[in-house]
Amino acid sequence: MSQSFRVLTRSFSSSAARQAAIKNVTIIGGGLMGAGIAQVAATTGHNVVIVDTSEDILKKSKASIEKSLQRVAKKKFAENPKDGEAFISDVVGRLSVQTDAWEAVKNADLVTEAIVENLDIKKQLFSQLDKAAPEKTIFTSNTSSIPIKEIAVSTSRLDRFGGLHYFNPVPMMKLLEVIRIPETSDDTFNALLAFGKAMGKVTVNCKDTPGFIVNRLLVPYMMEAVRMVERGDATPRDVDTAMKLGAGYPMGPFELTDYVGLDTCKFILDGWHAKYPDHPLFEPSPLLNKYVAEGKLGNKVGEGFYKSKK
Repeated sequence: MSQSFRVLTRSFSSSAARQAAIKNVTIIGGGLMGAGIAQVAATTGHNVVIVDTSEDILKKSKASIEKSLQRVAKKKFAENPKDGEAFISDVVGRLSVQTDAWEAVKNADLVTEAIVENLDIKKQLFSQLDKAAPEKTIFTSNTSSIPIKEIAVSTSRLDRFGGLHYFNPVPMMKLLEVIRIPETSDDTFNALLAFGKAMGKVTVNCKDTPGFIVNRLLVPYMMEAVRMVERGDATPRDVDTAMKLGAGYPMGPFELTDYVGLDTCKFILDGWHAKYPDHPLFEPSPLLNKYVAEGKLGNKVGEGFYKSKK
């Protein structure tokens, strides 16, 4: 075989690999976000493996997906229930569950992590997966606040690492933030954009900056509302009413903070403040810290800035 033919063959193989669509997806984390991502991926024709630490978690995850699919089918196939049943069967047939992450990534084109927001745990996970996954596999994190680069350095594939930040609830929210670090290759980034489009999402391109686009604007907005209350400028109810009726927002900042979770907002703000201590928008909030210390974490516990039903 001539040298020129070998070069041509390698070039063709490389090009073909770049153009191959993402088909097999492994999602690490079977919680609310992981299950939502899995549902949408399977619905749009991808083969999906959900990984978590216990069979019980995976059973609940799959049950929540099936329940969600039943709601979709009831609405979409109202006049043809049998078509709805076939739709559910088709989607569920592309879903599988696994407690062995090492095994689950062996055939993956894409791995998405949707686990606890803890840098050390994420790095440990990806360091292990890096040894098991094929060279072609793209790694992504669904983190909303941790820099992608700080996670990616635990692997040997910085060129095949990026962020896919989905929004809750994933089946309903159309946006997908696609994040690249300086080392992310154009082929990887384009593959992630194409995957987002295949998932039926509207993608936006983001650099690896704090909070990417949405949370970088949203969290300081929510915290400025809290600071208004700290100063006595207005009540939470008046602020929410003003922003809904004056700015056309569907939820006020305090309603949103309760929905997101006060502990989650504090975690994000604390992380940003530690990294950028002189940035005034990232200053900790005494009132937020007080509520979190008192266990007033928002809707998930029945009380935050407002009392609510769990």
